[in-house]
Amino acid sequence: MEWMLDKTSHEPSTKPGRRARSAAKPALPEVQFADDGDVRTLHLGTEWVQGSMLIDAPYEIELEYVQRMMAWLLFVPPTGITQRHAMQLGLGAGTLTKFCHKKLRMRTTAIELNPQVIAACRGWFKLPPDDVRLQVRLADAALAVLDGTLHGTVDALQVDLYDHEAASPVLDSADFYADCRRLLTEDGAMTVNLFGRSSSYEQSLAKISAAFGERAVWSFRPTREGNTVVLAQREPTRPTRAELLAAAENIQTRWGLPAAKWLRVFHPVAA
Repeated sequence: MEWMLDKTSHEPSTKPGRRARSAAKPALPEVQFADDGDVRTLHLGTEWVQGSMLIDAPYEIELEYVQRMMAWLLFVPPTGITQRHAMQLGLGAGTLTKFCHKKLRMRTTAIELNPQVIAACRGWFKLPPDDVRLQVRLADAALAVLDGTLHGTVDALQVDLYDHEAASPVLDSADFYADCRRLLTEDGAMTVNLFGRSSSYEQSLAKISAAFGERAVWSFRPTREGNTVVLAQREPTRPTRAELLAAAENIQTRWGLPAAKWLRVFHPVAA
Protein backbone atom coordinates (compact mmCIF):
# COMPACT_ATOMS: atom_id res chain seq x y z
CA MET A 1 0.00 0.00 0.00
CA GLU A 2 1.28 3.47 -0.82
CA TRP A 3 0.60 6.90 0.64
CA MET A 4 1.28 10.36 -0.80
CA LEU A 5 2.24 13.24 1.45
CA ASP A 6 0.31 16.48 1.13
CA LYS A 7 2.94 19.17 0.63
CA THR A 8 0.73 21.79 2.29
CA SER A 9 0.37 19.91 5.57
CA HIS A 10 3.98 19.47 6.69
CA GLU A 11 6.74 21.72 7.89
CA PRO A 12 9.45 22.63 5.40
CA SER A 13 12.38 20.27 5.11
CA THR A 14 15.59 20.05 3.13
CA LYS A 15 16.91 18.23 0.01
CA PRO A 16 20.15 19.03 -1.86
CA GLY A 17 19.91 19.31 -5.55
CA ARG A 18 19.94 21.75 -8.39
CA ARG A 19 22.02 24.88 -8.71
CA ALA A 20 20.20 28.17 -8.19
CA ARG A 21 18.78 29.71 -11.36
CA SER A 22 17.30 33.09 -12.04
CA ALA A 23 14.31 31.50 -13.78
CA ALA A 24 11.56 29.83 -11.78
CA LYS A 25 12.55 26.36 -10.64
CA PRO A 26 10.41 23.40 -11.70
CA ALA A 27 8.03 22.04 -9.11
CA LEU A 28 9.60 19.48 -6.79
CA PRO A 29 8.20 15.96 -7.13
CA GLU A 30 5.61 14.57 -4.75
CA VAL A 31 7.02 12.35 -2.03
CA GLN A 32 5.47 8.92 -1.45
CA PHE A 33 6.24 5.91 0.68
CA ALA A 34 5.28 2.27 0.39
CA ASP A 35 5.36 -0.66 2.80
CA ASP A 36 6.34 -4.12 1.56
CA GLY A 37 6.53 -6.59 4.41
CA ASP A 38 9.03 -5.28 6.95
CA VAL A 39 10.56 -2.67 4.61
CA ARG A 40 9.31 0.88 3.99
CA THR A 41 10.58 2.66 0.86
CA LEU A 42 10.65 6.33 -0.17
CA HIS A 43 9.73 7.43 -3.71
CA LEU A 44 9.68 10.76 -5.51
CA GLY A 45 6.68 10.23 -7.75
CA THR A 46 8.20 7.23 -9.58
CA GLU A 47 8.95 3.56 -8.94
CA TRP A 48 12.62 4.40 -8.23
CA VAL A 49 13.53 3.76 -4.58
CA GLN A 50 15.12 6.84 -3.02
CA GLY A 51 15.69 5.19 0.34
CA SER A 52 14.38 2.49 2.65
CA MET A 53 13.90 1.55 6.29
CA LEU A 54 13.44 -1.68 8.21
CA ILE A 55 10.21 -0.92 10.05
CA ASP A 56 11.24 -2.90 13.14
CA ALA A 57 14.85 -1.61 13.10
CA PRO A 58 14.60 2.00 11.86
CA TYR A 59 18.19 2.97 12.73
CA GLU A 60 19.90 0.12 10.89
CA ILE A 61 21.01 0.34 7.24
CA GLU A 62 19.01 -1.97 4.98
CA LEU A 63 20.33 -1.30 1.44
CA GLU A 64 23.76 -2.69 0.49
CA TYR A 65 25.00 0.42 -1.30
CA VAL A 66 24.00 2.61 1.65
CA GLN A 67 26.01 0.36 3.96
CA ARG A 68 28.99 0.92 1.66
CA MET A 69 28.59 4.69 2.05
CA MET A 70 30.00 4.08 5.55
CA ALA A 71 33.34 2.81 4.15
CA TRP A 72 35.10 5.94 5.44
CA LEU A 73 35.14 4.10 8.80
CA LEU A 74 37.91 1.90 7.38
CA PHE A 75 40.30 4.88 7.43
CA VAL A 76 39.81 6.33 10.91
CA PRO A 77 40.47 4.98 14.42
CA PRO A 78 37.33 3.60 16.09
CA THR A 79 37.99 5.71 19.17
CA GLY A 80 36.89 9.31 18.93
CA ILE A 81 34.11 8.68 16.40
CA THR A 82 31.67 10.55 18.63
CA GLN A 83 33.85 13.66 18.30
CA ARG A 84 33.63 13.63 14.50
CA HIS A 85 31.21 15.41 12.13
CA ALA A 86 29.21 13.65 9.40
CA MET A 87 27.37 15.47 6.63
CA GLN A 88 24.89 14.10 4.10
CA LEU A 89 24.12 15.88 0.83
CA GLY A 90 20.72 14.43 -0.01
CA LEU A 91 18.58 13.12 2.83
CA GLY A 92 16.80 10.26 1.04
CA ALA A 93 14.94 8.24 3.68
CA GLY A 94 17.30 9.61 6.34
CA THR A 95 19.17 6.31 6.68
CA LEU A 96 22.72 7.66 6.84
CA THR A 97 21.68 10.65 8.92
CA LYS A 98 19.95 8.41 11.47
CA PHE A 99 22.83 5.92 11.60
CA CYS A 100 25.48 8.59 12.15
CA HIS A 101 23.35 10.38 14.74
CA LYS A 102 21.84 7.44 16.65
CA LYS A 103 24.34 4.59 16.22
CA LEU A 104 27.67 6.42 15.90
CA ARG A 105 26.62 9.33 18.15
CA MET A 106 28.28 11.82 15.82
CA ARG A 107 27.52 15.44 15.20
CA THR A 108 25.44 15.16 12.01
CA THR A 109 24.30 17.67 9.39
CA ALA A 110 22.01 16.84 6.48
CA ILE A 111 21.27 19.08 3.49
CA GLU A 112 18.01 18.55 1.60
CA LEU A 113 16.30 20.60 -1.12
CA ASN A 114 12.78 19.17 -0.97
CA PRO A 115 10.75 20.12 2.13
CA GLN A 116 8.46 17.14 1.58
CA VAL A 117 11.41 14.76 1.96
CA ILE A 118 12.24 16.14 5.38
CA ALA A 119 8.59 15.98 6.40
CA ALA A 120 8.38 12.36 5.20
CA CYS A 121 11.53 11.40 7.11
CA ARG A 122 10.22 13.00 10.28
CA GLY A 123 6.72 11.56 9.88
CA TRP A 124 7.33 8.10 8.47
CA PHE A 125 11.04 7.22 8.67
CA LYS A 126 11.82 7.92 12.37
CA LEU A 127 14.18 10.83 11.75
CA PRO A 128 14.67 12.49 15.17
CA PRO A 129 14.09 16.22 15.66
CA ASP A 130 17.07 18.54 15.50
CA ASP A 131 19.15 18.78 18.65
CA VAL A 132 22.66 19.82 19.67
CA ARG A 133 24.15 17.00 17.54
CA LEU A 134 21.68 16.92 14.63
CA GLN A 135 20.84 19.63 12.13
CA VAL A 136 18.71 19.00 9.03
CA ARG A 137 18.89 22.02 6.75
CA LEU A 138 16.54 22.96 3.91
CA ALA A 139 19.09 24.09 1.33
CA ASP A 140 20.64 23.53 -2.07
CA ALA A 141 23.74 21.34 -1.80
CA ALA A 142 25.45 23.36 -4.52
CA LEU A 143 25.29 26.41 -2.27
CA ALA A 144 25.78 24.59 1.03
CA VAL A 145 29.23 23.32 0.02
CA LEU A 146 30.33 26.92 -0.53
CA ASP A 147 29.72 27.84 3.12
CA GLY A 148 33.14 28.85 4.36
CA THR A 149 32.20 28.19 7.99
CA LEU A 150 31.99 24.48 7.12
CA HIS A 151 35.33 24.24 5.34
CA GLY A 152 37.68 21.82 7.11
CA THR A 153 35.00 20.66 9.56
CA VAL A 154 33.50 17.52 7.97
CA ASP A 155 35.05 14.11 8.67
CA ALA A 156 32.57 12.04 6.63
CA LEU A 157 30.80 13.60 3.66
CA GLN A 158 28.15 11.35 2.08
CA VAL A 159 26.83 12.46 -1.31
CA ASP A 160 23.70 10.88 -2.80
CA LEU A 161 22.11 13.43 -5.13
CA TYR A 162 19.67 11.88 -7.56
CA ASP A 163 16.40 13.39 -8.74
CA HIS A 164 13.11 11.52 -9.13
CA GLU A 165 14.22 9.98 -12.46
CA ALA A 166 17.50 8.62 -10.98
CA ALA A 167 19.23 9.09 -14.33
CA SER A 168 22.46 10.76 -13.19
CA PRO A 169 23.76 12.77 -10.22
CA VAL A 170 22.16 16.21 -10.00
CA LEU A 171 25.52 17.75 -9.03
CA ASP A 172 28.46 16.14 -10.81
CA SER A 173 31.23 18.50 -11.85
CA ALA A 174 34.92 18.72 -10.97
CA ASP A 175 34.18 22.12 -9.40
CA PHE A 176 31.45 20.63 -7.20
CA TYR A 177 33.74 17.81 -6.03
CA ALA A 178 36.51 20.35 -5.34
CA ASP A 179 34.02 22.27 -3.18
CA CYS A 180 33.27 19.00 -1.37
CA ARG A 181 36.97 18.41 -0.75
CA ARG A 182 37.26 21.82 0.91
CA LEU A 183 34.66 20.74 3.49
CA LEU A 184 36.78 17.84 4.71
CA THR A 185 39.13 17.61 7.66
CA GLU A 186 42.69 16.44 6.96
CA ASP A 187 41.78 12.76 7.45
CA GLY A 188 38.21 13.21 6.18
CA ALA A 189 36.67 11.34 3.25
CA MET A 190 33.78 11.68 0.85
CA THR A 191 31.62 8.76 -0.30
CA VAL A 192 29.46 9.17 -3.41
CA ASN A 193 26.71 6.99 -4.84
CA LEU A 194 27.07 6.66 -8.62
CA PHE A 195 24.21 4.73 -10.15
CA GLY A 196 25.34 2.24 -12.80
CA ARG A 197 28.53 1.26 -14.60
CA SER A 198 28.17 3.33 -17.74
CA SER A 199 29.94 6.17 -19.50
CA SER A 200 28.41 8.51 -16.89
CA TYR A 201 30.17 6.53 -14.15
CA GLU A 202 33.53 6.85 -15.90
CA GLN A 203 32.94 10.57 -16.39
CA SER A 204 31.98 11.04 -12.75
CA LEU A 205 35.01 9.07 -11.59
CA ALA A 206 37.27 11.26 -13.74
CA LYS A 207 35.79 14.41 -12.19
CA ILE A 208 36.26 13.10 -8.65
CA SER A 209 39.85 12.11 -9.47
CA ALA A 210 40.50 15.57 -10.91
CA ALA A 211 39.28 17.21 -7.71
CA PHE A 212 40.90 14.85 -5.17
CA GLY A 213 43.82 13.34 -7.06
CA GLU A 214 43.71 9.82 -8.45
CA ARG A 215 45.65 8.27 -5.55
CA ALA A 216 43.00 9.50 -3.09
CA VAL A 217 40.14 7.65 -4.82
CA TRP A 218 38.81 4.17 -4.04
CA SER A 219 35.88 2.37 -5.64
CA PHE A 220 33.54 -0.54 -4.95
CA ARG A 221 32.32 -2.87 -7.63
CA PRO A 222 28.67 -2.10 -8.43
CA THR A 223 25.95 -3.74 -6.38
CA ARG A 224 23.48 -6.09 -8.03
CA GLU A 225 21.14 -3.11 -8.41
CA GLY A 226 23.83 -1.09 -10.19
CA ASN A 227 24.96 1.34 -7.47
CA THR A 228 28.69 2.05 -7.38
CA VAL A 229 30.06 3.77 -4.29
CA VAL A 230 33.25 5.80 -4.73
CA LEU A 231 35.33 7.02 -1.79
CA ALA A 232 37.73 9.97 -2.00
CA GLN A 233 40.11 10.94 0.81
CA ARG A 234 41.08 14.54 1.57
CA GLU A 235 44.67 13.27 1.78
CA PRO A 236 45.51 9.87 0.24
CA THR A 237 46.63 7.00 2.45
CA ARG A 238 47.45 3.38 1.69
CA PRO A 239 46.59 1.15 4.68
CA THR A 240 47.97 -2.37 4.45
CA ARG A 241 45.66 -5.29 3.85
CA ALA A 242 46.13 -6.36 7.47
CA GLU A 243 45.21 -2.87 8.70
CA LEU A 244 42.07 -2.82 6.56
CA LEU A 245 41.07 -6.29 7.77
CA ALA A 246 41.49 -5.24 11.40
CA ALA A 247 39.43 -2.10 10.79
CA ALA A 248 36.73 -4.09 9.00
CA GLU A 249 36.44 -6.59 11.84
CA ASN A 250 36.16 -3.75 14.33
CA ILE A 251 33.41 -2.06 12.29
CA GLN A 252 31.51 -5.32 12.02
CA THR A 253 31.76 -6.02 15.76
CA ARG A 254 30.90 -2.50 16.91
CA TRP A 255 28.19 -1.48 14.44
CA GLY A 256 27.05 -4.59 12.59
CA LEU A 257 28.06 -3.41 9.13
CA PRO A 258 29.37 -6.15 6.75
CA ALA A 259 32.76 -4.48 6.41
CA ALA A 260 34.74 -7.71 5.93
CA LYS A 261 32.78 -8.33 2.73
CA TRP A 262 33.59 -4.82 1.51
CA LEU A 263 37.28 -5.65 1.16
CA ARG A 264 36.55 -8.22 -1.54
CA VAL A 265 35.07 -5.56 -3.81
CA PHE A 266 36.78 -2.32 -2.69
CA HIS A 267 40.08 -1.19 -4.19
CA PRO A 268 42.08 1.98 -4.90
CA VAL A 269 41.56 3.38 -8.38
CA ALA A 270 45.30 3.98 -8.85
CA ALA A 271 48.01 1.52 -7.88
